[in-house]
Amino acid sequence: MARSAVLTGRMGADTVRMLVTILIIVGVGYLVGFRFLNGFGPAVAMVVLATVFGIAICTIAAFTGLAIGDEESVQAFGLIWLFPLTFVSSAFVPISTMPGWLQAFASNNPVTYVINTMRALALGGPITADLWKSIAWLAGIFIVFVPLAVRAYRRAG
Repeated sequence: MARSAVLTGRMGADTVRMLVTILIIVGVGYLVGFRFLNGFGPAVAMVVLATVFGIAICTIAAFTGLAIGDEESVQAFGLIWLFPLTFVSSAFVPISTMPGWLQAFASNNPVTYVINTMRALALGGPITADLWKSIAWLAGIFIVFVPLAVRAYRRAG
């Protein structure tokens, strides 16, 4: 078995699990009345963007898990870095309602760009600026954390 199979297999399984979860969420949304207002193509693009964002987060998690090593420490650290990114973004409240000092962080947060792009893809509105910023953030995350995860995996093995 190739040494890379463990890491790539885990990432592949995470990708499939995320895609299924996203499709279930979209399906439940449809059952309760949600509708994509922008057409089929943008709806598929939204699902793809959500999946790629999830893979990016999994890449960060893979690196931190392999770098820390101790199960209890990994569990304690787990998602502690993700909660501020999520809650200080446009995911739950408009950025304009946040205190001024927090708006600068929230406006430049990768979660904000991805959420804004997904909303625009699903419901309409300007897409281009937030899409390019989302792509830039996602590329940056992959460029930084894929090599770090591979390096941590090699050290752990």
